[in-house]
Amino acid sequence: MEQNGLTELSNALPDDEDLPVIHVEICQHPTSVANTDSVARFGAKVVSQLQGRYVMDEVTVTEFEDPQIQEHVSMVTISYVESKSAADHLLKYSETRFAFHVYQLHEDTPVSEEIEEEEQITAARHWLLPSVEFQGLWESLVFDSDVKEKLLQYARTTLLFSDKEVNSNIVSWNRVILLHGPPGTGKTSLCKALAQKLCIRFSDRYLYGELVEINSHSLFSKWFSESGKLVQKMFSKIHKLIDDPDSLVCVLIDEVESLTAARKSAISGSEPSDAIRVVNAVLTQIDQIKKCSNVIILTTSNITEAIDLAFVDRADVKQYIGLPSMAAVYKIYHSCINELVRAGIISPAQQILELRALEVMRFIENDATLLSLKLRDIASKSVGFSGRSLRKMPFLAHTFYQQAGAITMETFLTLLDKAVVKQKMEEKQLATQ
Repeated sequence: MEQNGLTELSNALPDDEDLPVIHVEICQHPTSVANTDSVARFGAKVVSQLQGRYVMDEVTVTEFEDPQIQEHVSMVTISYVESKSAADHLLKYSETRFAFHVYQLHEDTPVSEEIEEEEQITAARHWLLPSVEFQGLWESLVFDSDVKEKLLQYARTTLLFSDKEVNSNIVSWNRVILLHGPPGTGKTSLCKALAQKLCIRFSDRYLYGELVEINSHSLFSKWFSESGKLVQKMFSKIHKLIDDPDSLVCVLIDEVESLTAARKSAISGSEPSDAIRVVNAVLTQIDQIKKCSNVIILTTSNITEAIDLAFVDRADVKQYIGLPSMAAVYKIYHSCINELVRAGIISPAQQILELRALEVMRFIENDATLLSLKLRDIASKSVGFSGRSLRKMPFLAHTFYQQAGAITMETFLTLLDKAVVKQKMEEKQLATQ
């Protein structure tokens, strides 16, 4: 590759280069019939126009001056720098190398997979990826650690070991990720966003991706009479998807504690013995599909203590997803405010600084920092809320606004503060009942 990776476009990045990597994800317009190389060059042109800027998180471009780019490209996302040092996030584009990923979104709605047609039990939902339903989900998720980058690195290592034909009997890995933590912290959303992101990042390797979300609760309703047979029937459909080498298959088992808790109860005698056969059938199926190189198993749990060792041992990655810190809360609110400004609900637009910028300015109050410091104070009061609750706060704040037309930034922040105080009070009242 020539410097910056703008002349020769390739997803196969040299291993011997020391420069950090920036991923350029180019969403091709659904009506475009241009080939991948042409669309990648459009993305390279967008990147070249941004030379001299610094890289801090993602940069997304949706409007293009060049009519040809506008015709073929819906969005260009210039994504996280891959680097071991957090300080390297502050890099000029001229000091990095690029990986270009071209993809088109599937607009199909998810398909419900029913095992017993007469009972119409929905055992799973099935998406073709990348899906328009999950577009932007990855970028919207905010965590205190670099968990998203770690999960991407895990997937890259998994594929590398498969490509090099590492003997799994000597070096063991199971292709299983377990995200655990309190409800509302974004575990399920992260799994879906990760599946989408992997299909985009590996678009040169797989023609498309598939996400199968298994309804673990349904396994313990009508299925006892057939024990593990129906579980095997469900996974046989997954095996058919995996048999296509052009497809990257992500299997999501949400709230996996419902499986492992039932297994414990069955062992103790408080659940029918058939329950343990159902759960063991699921674990056996996981052990079988992990042998395939084009599958990753994503699981979540709200109750860490309920997961037994038989399942925990299968997970290569066991990542705790906790409640957002003040810095994460601030970033979530900041993204919500930007969206309301874009929609014209907050007007006129006034700048809310990034928390890093406030730190550089030593949190000194002046005309430029006043509104940002007010948001920081609100974020401090909001610590303890889940990510799900935080993203509701701007909506709840607006419900206090009785006038017609747009709302000013200052007024909105006042109402946001009011909504946070009200939410705290309601939670305290519920806790005492």
